[in-house]
Amino acid sequence: MPTTKNTTAAKSQKHDGFTDEERGAMKERAKELKSARRGAKTDTEGEVLAKIAEMAKPDRVLAERVHALIKKNAPVLTPKLWYGMPAYARDGKVVCHFQPATKFKTRYATLGFSDEAKLDEGAVWPTSYALTELAAGDEARIAALVKQAVS
Repeated sequence: MPTTKNTTAAKSQKHDGFTDEERGAMKERAKELKSARRGAKTDTEGEVLAKIAEMAKPDRVLAERVHALIKKNAPVLTPKLWYGMPAYARDGKVVCHFQPATKFKTRYATLGFSDEAKLDEGAVWPTSYALTELAAGDEARIAALVKQAVS
């Protein structure tokens, strides 16, 4: 079978290590942990809002709405950065986070939940949701998920 230009290009682009985006996220996490070890008193919500403000418009609009929904529906959660992404924690443990599409060059942003979230439904349940836009019904669903996550 003859080798095509596309096949050859795909083979030469194979990547066995971490991507630049993954390395960047790990560096951001290391910086967050170092700051926490120092006991630095930081405005974690201010850091989250600053990170959101840096995002490209589609991600920024979604992140602003998600942030507002979480603040309103789960005020027990504390905003903080987690791998350079907006996250929301209880007692220092991340319950949920917003991953912008541009973070890892994906086609949609995600709202993810950790095992700290109380979303259990039988033996199988989703732990992350794709976000491309937020209509009123979507916002109501996120509000309900966040409330359940901290119940």
